Amino acid sequence: MPWIDYCVKIALDALYAPQCAVCAVATGGCLALCPDCLGELPRPSSQCPQCAVQHPGPGLCGHCQLDPPAFELTIAPLAYRPPLDQIIREFKYSRRMRHAGLLGELFRREVGSRVTVLPDIIIPVPLHRARLRHRGFNQSLELARPIARSLGIGIDRRLATRSRDTPPQAGLAVKQRQRNVHNAFSVRGPMAYRRVAIVDDVMTSGHTVSQLAHCLQRAGAEHIQIWAMARA
Repeated sequence: MPWIDYCVKIALDALYAPQCAVCAVATGGCLALCPDCLGELPRPSSQCPQCAVQHPGPGLCGHCQLDPPAFELTIAPLAYRPPLDQIIREFKYSRRMRHAGLLGELFRREVGSRVTVLPDIIIPVPLHRARLRHRGFNQSLELARPIARSLGIGIDRRLATRSRDTPPQAGLAVKQRQRNVHNAFSVRGPMAYRRVAIVDDVMTSGHTVSQLAHCLQRAGAEHIQIWAMARA
């Protein structure tokens, strides 16, 4: 009977309704964030259009003016602060795979709405094979999948490789971060793509994506964008 089916559906919805990843209340929707926590996601007040660092005025920051990076622009709509930072850490380091769908959908919504020039290809920041075996997944690739489907762009996860198993950037000083990723990437060139978007989860000092962008540039990429979930 229809009313029995309806009652079963209500019971199942109540039992399996997505819970907010922050406060654990039922969200009532497909996104695992309740409206209140979604509204509290941290956003930078103003950013340099090239590197997305917090920058009080219009135009490029001083660093990008004096030493322009190999990429043309950065889209990083959220700030790496609570509660987003905890969700990302749990996903990366504690293998909370239920966060993969949430972060991927957030990435698609937040970054996809800001893309004005479509790249030819999306390249996730690669992990070294030893790190990939240990973690079991590449978080940048997981973020790239939903936005690639949404925009109708391919993902090339084999073009760029991480040739050195570098320690995590988190916790390192700025100078150490720079040395840590120096010559860490290689690209199987020459490239067939002119426009490239590099996808990363968190952009902190920018040294990781900058090193990868230089490699892609040397291999033939002419226009490089950075798409990151959050900027620290």
